[in-house]
Amino acid sequence: MGGFRAFLRAAVVLVVLDLDPVCCDITDGNAEHLKREHSLMKPYQGVGSSPTSQWDFWGSTLVTSSYVRLTPDERSKQGSIWNTVPCYLKDWEMHVQFKVHGSGKKNLHGDGIAIWYTKDRLHPGPVFGNQDQFLGLAIFLDTFRNDLHGMDRSFPYISAMVNNGSVNYDHGKDGRSSELGGCSAEIRNREHDTYLAIRYSKGRLTVMVDVDDKNEWKECIDIGGVRLPTGYFFGASAATGDLSDNHDIISMKLYQLMVEHTPEEENLDWTKIEPSVSLLKSPKDNIDDPTGNFRGTPLTGWKVFLLLLCALLGIVVCAVVGAVVFQKRQERNKRFY
Repeated sequence: MGGFRAFLRAAVVLVVLDLDPVCCDITDGNAEHLKREHSLMKPYQGVGSSPTSQWDFWGSTLVTSSYVRLTPDERSKQGSIWNTVPCYLKDWEMHVQFKVHGSGKKNLHGDGIAIWYTKDRLHPGPVFGNQDQFLGLAIFLDTFRNDLHGMDRSFPYISAMVNNGSVNYDHGKDGRSSELGGCSAEIRNREHDTYLAIRYSKGRLTVMVDVDDKNEWKECIDIGGVRLPTGYFFGASAATGDLSDNHDIISMKLYQLMVEHTPEEENLDWTKIEPSVSLLKSPKDNIDDPTGNFRGTPLTGWKVFLLLLCALLGIVVCAVVGAVVFQKRQERNKRFY
């Protein structure tokens, strides 16, 4: 039994080591890969309406030396900030430091922030302060539940949507019908920094969060078959309604990912690609999906841990039962001598 205990301890150690979340930047923070023309950082130089500005803003947006406030904690406000330089990177990763805070108590705040990579910019509308039926990618940080029947998820909720300009975002259903995937995350009124990472590389979209002050990324969304063109604009927007919050952007840092492509991919005109997602089901089929996802939820770290733990417990039970049976047989055999 001593050898088995040693094996069990070693197996548990391997499980724990294997489940360590990703630390630091997904890109390893390589400064040489930071694209400053697409990044928004303190003290926010290059923000304004001048011809040389790399970022422009609209609505209730207030630019200070410490943050960019898209909306104040007041009702019926909309604001946005947009990069004026189109992005022609095929593979990229955006890190967003943000802060959502306000005086509203639990469930009495809204509406949230959206991070955009779209063909058009500075087009106000009903989707977190931006236009509906957009072309491109949106990541929604939704802090208010509209669908009272969708109690299978908790809010705030982070989700992703890719649109070719033909799909409406359904606020009443919290965007379930067009959602690619998502996760719940406690992002509001945190005393520490909160971060979001969006990676697009070789047709795969990955969204990670770091909101627990542990300096580690946790996977929120990971889906393949995503097609996004080059030449679109990055931006952020927020909105309040009858309920409100301060929605602040601290920084948006874009990193170029050094990825090799096939000659066929290199010869494509990436500016002509239509935003799309290759899925087993169409977006409309997602309306009746109680999980709100296009595909099955991937096995995240804690699920893998539970499966392995159950397997180890099964092994322990079998070993104990086997030891008891073996001991009883030994005692039986002694009676014959």
